[in-house]
Amino acid sequence: MIRNDASFLNLARGASLIALTFAAGLAAPAFAQTAPAIQPGAPIDAPQQTAPARQDERVLVNRILVRGNQRIDQTTVLSYLPIQPGDTVDPAVLNVAVNTLTRTQLFADVQLGIQPNGDLIVEIVENPIINQVVFEGNGALSEKKLTEEVTLKPRGIYTRARVQEDVGKIVELYRLSGRISATVTPKLVQLEQNRVDVIFEINEGPETGIQAITFLGNSAFSDSELREVMVTKVTEWWRIFGSNDNYDPNRLDYDREQLRKFYTNRGYYDFRILSAIAELAPDDSAFGVTMTVDEGDRYNFGTVDVVTENDRLNANFLKLLLPIRSGDLYESDKIESAVDALTFAAGSAGYAFVEIEPTYRANPETDTVDVTFNVKEGQRVYVDRINVIGNTRTLDNVIRREMMLSEGDAFNRTLLERSRNNLRGLGFFKDVTVEEARGSAPDRSEVNVTVEEQPTGELSVGAGFSSVDSFVVNLGITERNFRGRGQNVVARMEWGSLRQQIDFRFTEPRFLGRDLRAGFDAFHSRYDLSEYSSYDYRSTGGGLRLSYPLNGYTSFSARYFLKSDEIIVPTNYCAGAGQGSTALCDQVGSFLNSSAGYTLYVNRANDPVRPTRGWTGSLRQDFAGIGGDVNYVKSEADVTGYYGITPAWVVTASASTGYISGWGGDPIRINDRFFKGGNSFRGFETAGIGPRDTQTTDALGGNFYVIGTLELTVPNGLPEEYGIRTSLFTDVGTLGMLDERYTVDSNGNPDPTIVDELKLRASAGLSIHWRSPMGPIRFDLSKILGREDYDKTETFRFSTSTQF
Repeated sequence: MIRNDASFLNLARGASLIALTFAAGLAAPAFAQTAPAIQPGAPIDAPQQTAPARQDERVLVNRILVRGNQRIDQTTVLSYLPIQPGDTVDPAVLNVAVNTLTRTQLFADVQLGIQPNGDLIVEIVENPIINQVVFEGNGALSEKKLTEEVTLKPRGIYTRARVQEDVGKIVELYRLSGRISATVTPKLVQLEQNRVDVIFEINEGPETGIQAITFLGNSAFSDSELREVMVTKVTEWWRIFGSNDNYDPNRLDYDREQLRKFYTNRGYYDFRILSAIAELAPDDSAFGVTMTVDEGDRYNFGTVDVVTENDRLNANFLKLLLPIRSGDLYESDKIESAVDALTFAAGSAGYAFVEIEPTYRANPETDTVDVTFNVKEGQRVYVDRINVIGNTRTLDNVIRREMMLSEGDAFNRTLLERSRNNLRGLGFFKDVTVEEARGSAPDRSEVNVTVEEQPTGELSVGAGFSSVDSFVVNLGITERNFRGRGQNVVARMEWGSLRQQIDFRFTEPRFLGRDLRAGFDAFHSRYDLSEYSSYDYRSTGGGLRLSYPLNGYTSFSARYFLKSDEIIVPTNYCAGAGQGSTALCDQVGSFLNSSAGYTLYVNRANDPVRPTRGWTGSLRQDFAGIGGDVNYVKSEADVTGYYGITPAWVVTASASTGYISGWGGDPIRINDRFFKGGNSFRGFETAGIGPRDTQTTDALGGNFYVIGTLELTVPNGLPEEYGIRTSLFTDVGTLGMLDERYTVDSNGNPDPTIVDELKLRASAGLSIHWRSPMGPIRFDLSKILGREDYDKTETFRFSTSTQF
């Protein structure tokens, strides 16, 4: 009999012993992996007694018979068995066969025996099937979390090794949650048909906190400063919602690394943690952590150099890219930044798999560290293939046309990063990763573009309230990726107290198969501005758009719009002596506006969604008078810069200006003038600044404006998935310069009821932006710093908008 926990019995004595064993049914399991006693199947008929054989005798296998299998088919067992009929076997071969079947973890017991007629008997006992996995005694951890952690699953195969593995995983899970005394006892319930219930009885034990964190050997920084660096915190009553104040050895290892980075980023090149000891309090309730450190001296950078393997990469040029200069305070993060800069530069030159190894030489006598960056370029690499992965709806060509590299091009990491930003900027994908992998040859690279699709179609039916529109109802259908071709279709209807509008837009991002973005618009809108300027404005029309990129950062777009504009004022507003200003009354009626314009847009920001570096700018001009009743030239420009202090602290500075002037003797109509305030100048009401008729308090708008904004995005402690962003802001600017005919009376003297002064206004405050399921919502809390007496201000604004 061959068993997996005993040596092979020699054939000289084994034949009769095997026969006796099988006949008596006394063969103990060779390798039992289950706790319950599992009876083997029907006993094998006892072979006839044979004469003793010598141990080195080899036996020819005539047939292979499988006994004891219930669920597992005989052919499956034989497929794992490394013996075939006609093979000659000896004890070593049979022992290998037993071990092979045991390693499948399908069987609780495996026994092999040779009968005198050459039949190989394979006697197996199958491992049971798991009926259910039950957790008892768990309170701190949910059943869902425990289920995700263990490997045993219902309808899976039970083995003792897996049970012990899962016990260790559960104990580790509790240890990471601060319960180091948790114990887990596995139990089995034997069921019919060779099934078992697995029960994990859990004793969670008390949560083990941190009583104190103490440092020894520190002089440059206090204990409290170092404790702030650590993720682990001392247990306090106000930290009831956190888990960082319990004992976790893995977290303490991370804290050691954080302390090392903290010191080495402040010049302490040879900082070391000599020991980190955690001692359990006598009552087993908390640990006291003591860290002994050796701060060492404070170092500066000494000689900084770049060494390349050959001249294909210019070492002197690469040295200019380093964010390190001799004499600067040593900072370990600058080393990582330097490696990233060199890697990016080498990738931009076509070396995809460059290796950069910094070497250090400390000079204790001068407290300097010499750093040499050794660059191993390898071969210049070309793109072998571009693989698109994960797109279930978007067509391949929509993704590939955003790539700035094609198959066969020289590898360029800069273009690869721009390609990723292009794909992220589409808004079709939740996540985009672009990675390179080694290709079919040393000088070939494969580019793997992995995308995770997200919904691009929206059907929005909603109602809202804001301090601007009061009650708003909107219905919209939008599809940013129509038919997976990247086409944008928008149909929207909105009804509020201020504005009512219906519009339809279609955009083809690759018009005629070229890098041209073309589209058309059709719209009808009505603005009830009686609260601000005693008139209603209605506009119906349509337009054509065409845009194309000039380079990777700059785009140019042209447009033509034809629309019918109508100005309506209250009855008797302009009749007789009237109360209304000529700046408004002259525009009453319908006019046809035929205009063409262009926009020049530059985007040098580092991220299309949440920029933290770089800038964007645009120049827009429209020329009205290509037929129609209106003649003007309208120009606007804006620029925005971004500077991230940290990923959570981002400074945004923006400036915008605009000017409109009539030609052919035409004045500027009120609906074409600039109105600022509300969302465009916080702290002031909509149309709250600029020229005004003091007699009617109507806002008249202006022909010129300039506004500057400085905003600081600050962390608010909320999870990013909430979509809430907080910022501090200050706005400053002015609006004015009405046509002269509207600022004087019939005698040519200044009209005392019309005020038009280009004086600066200013405000500061707090803005909260929320990407809510109903659409973007913004709350503004403002304080006026500078205003004119006739301006209309507000302290709080709650506004909503719908993004398509």
